[in-house]
Amino acid sequence: MRAGIAFLVVAYTLSQFYRAFLAVLAPALQADIGATTGDLARASGLWFAAFALMQLPVGWALDTIGPRRTASVLFLVGGAGGAAVFAMAEGPGAITLAMILIGIGCAPILMSTYYIYARQFSPAVFGTLAGVTVGLSSLGNILSAAPLAALIELFGWRQTVGAFAGFTALMALAIAVLVRDPPKPLGEAKGSLLDLVKMPALWPLMAMMFVCYAPAAGLRGLWISPYVTEIFGADLSRIGMATLVMGLAMVAGNFLYGPADRLFGGRKRPILIGNGLVALLLLSFWIAPPSGLWTSVALFAAIGLLGASYPIVISHGRSFCPPHLTGRGVTLLNLFGMGGAGVMQFASGPTFAALSQTRPPVEAYGTLFAIIAVMILIGLAIYCRAEDRTG
Repeated sequence: MRAGIAFLVVAYTLSQFYRAFLAVLAPALQADIGATTGDLARASGLWFAAFALMQLPVGWALDTIGPRRTASVLFLVGGAGGAAVFAMAEGPGAITLAMILIGIGCAPILMSTYYIYARQFSPAVFGTLAGVTVGLSSLGNILSAAPLAALIELFGWRQTVGAFAGFTALMALAIAVLVRDPPKPLGEAKGSLLDLVKMPALWPLMAMMFVCYAPAAGLRGLWISPYVTEIFGADLSRIGMATLVMGLAMVAGNFLYGPADRLFGGRKRPILIGNGLVALLLLSFWIAPPSGLWTSVALFAAIGLLGASYPIVISHGRSFCPPHLTGRGVTLLNLFGMGGAGVMQFASGPTFAALSQTRPPVEAYGTLFAIIAVMILIGLAIYCRAEDRTG
């Protein structure tokens, strides 16, 4: 099982890579196949939408047929297949189709890992394991930054993405061979997704999941690249360095939040503090825009660090889920997390396009980031009603 978990972590590293690699690929895609920022925002948003919508069938599959077949089949067909489509794309439409397929393929990976943790480890260490898993797999964010920029310059974007398609297929096959489905307790109770939806205790958690991941994912996955390019004239190497710095901060943030529930004596306080600070940092782009490239990169990095609360939020929500609905519980929460990122990413493209028609770039970006900050504050207001739990 240890080997199986290790390959699931590697697979989720690829998931992190695919959701963030458009920021570095953007200049090449624009020059080669005419993909605009709006096209890429739409494709990125649909990646998250496909990922989110797949959470309901993935939850059923985890509870019914187990993580081995669920993860390996979808990752092979959707993840590797979608990356292959991306490598052969001749226009923005093919990029969009590829991102949807990749989103479907990546959908079961982290939830399969969490399902195994929930079944085979005590609830007290779930948050730490969840944070470590996301922290290690966030190396995909780093891989999709400066290293990806270097690979594109050496080999071209098609060859690079094609190689990742092949590696994704190998990881899917390794999961099929090495992952073992946790045993189910005899006489386990039955239930449905409706049983979870009927639990009022989960509702504030769903609101928090909707807004906690979107800012860091959206900025790192797309908006940091055009921001540093349009405002400061950054070239590909500086784009790669900026995304690398933010990616490293997100890795550190996942490890930071992992044991936070034990340090703070609960999960609610670190979630409120961290996401509240993210909202303030986003508002700073609107109130007092950074005057230099590396000042802006430092702000993006701080958002990545403090905006990495996803593991502790999902750990908080999982604590309310009965054991027989573990798979459906974590995937329902993940639906809101990825769904929120998808909605914000999808809406950010036309929102920025409208803002940029009447405002200079600095004001347009500042206003866009301020709108995201308001969404976080609304989510925090709802989350304040949540019951705290440490188990």
